[in-house]
Order: sequence, then structure tokens, then C-alpha cells
Amino acid sequence: MNQPNHGGAGCLLATAGAATATLAWAPHARVSVTGGFEQSRRDLGVLYVDLPLIALGGALLPLLVWALALRTLGRPWPALVAAVVALGLGVWALTSWWEPYRQPEFLGGPSWGGAPD
Repeated sequence: MNQPNHGGAGCLLATAGAATATLAWAPHARVSVTGGFEQSRRDLGVLYVDLPLIALGGALLPLLVWALALRTLGRPWPALVAAVVALGLGVWALTSWWEPYRQPEFLGGPSWGGAPD
């Protein structure tokens, strides 16, 4: 890792990872930010808790895989491929696992116990 462009590539990977993770997370968090129907499901906690954690994880995952692969393999291109694959798997895991709380939009109806007869 004595070549000067390896550090720049790691910084670019971290920036791209943070941007990719945030852009993949944003559509899922839209309901919590806008509030949905009559803003009944608004939860701004996703902006000051989840957003920094998602961006940090998206930046650190490809950077750590890049550094580990570069140290073990010694070549930048296989390390880049490993970092991009790790970022893709991380974004897939994020979109599969993380889901904001979704309260039912309508609580009334004929099957509900409090509905008028």
C-alpha cells in the first residue's frame, strides 16, 4: 500500500458506498419522513438515528473490505471487485432487513370490534 493512488481509491469507495447505501435506504424511509396518510405515521427518528448509521455502514463496509483484500491479495483490481461485491451484498442485506415501522392506515371496519352495527 505504498502507492499514493490506493488511498484515493479507498476514499472514493467510501464516498460511493455511503451514497449508494443512503440512496437505497431513502425510498424505504420515505413513509416515516413524510408521514403517509394525514401524517399519522411520521417518525423523524429515521433521520437522526438511522440515516447516520446507514451512511457510516455504507462508507465503512467497502473501505474495510478494500483494505483487507488489498493487504491480502496485494493487487488493486481484485480488491476493488471484492469491495464492490461487499457493497452490493451490504445494500441487498439493508433493503431486505431494514424496514421502518408501518402502523395500519385504517383501524376501523366491519371486522373491527368497535364498529357500529
